[in-house]
Amino acid sequence: MHFRDSRRLGQEGICLFKFEGINSFICLLKVRIGQGLVHLGKGLLTLNPYHSDRFLLSPTALAGIVAVLHTCLDMKAIILGKYHYVLYLLVLAMQPRMLLTVDENLKPLPVPVRVGQAVDVVGQAGRPKTITGFQTHTTPVLLAAGDRAELATEKYIPLSPILEGFVILKENPDYGEDN
Repeated sequence: MHFRDSRRLGQEGICLFKFEGINSFICLLKVRIGQGLVHLGKGLLTLNPYHSDRFLLSPTALAGIVAVLHTCLDMKAIILGKYHYVLYLLVLAMQPRMLLTVDENLKPLPVPVRVGQAVDVVGQAGRPKTITGFQTHTTPVLLAAGDRAELATEKYIPLSPILEGFVILKENPDYGEDN
């Protein structure tokens, strides 16, 4: 456990100790649910109903988020009561925040990628750059909110036009070592 995490947990324990007259187990459960949602897989996952580079909305993911928000209107009776499993509806909206490239045999394939802020290129002529202020990394890469990735080499061709989550790459037959 990291020092700041243990310190924060100690502070929460002190806060809960002060309010011991108010059902401390319920308070502790609320704090733990909040911590779980804030950290969500140590930052490797996100709750987002959008996918495909924020181009498509998933109705099932949106329904999961809205259902949990609706049940939070009566949190004490539903989530903190005997229907705590309603929180599993959030799984419908969980997505990886990473980019992991694999070859056609599904073996991890480290390739250089440029990661930067997404730029809207709709209606621009030619092949404009889709990112700005990029840094070059080797996959696997963790993408922040609003970030986009593109391959930094012509050696591989992605089988998906959008680089997020797991992407299968195949070798470019037209690639020469002198390129």
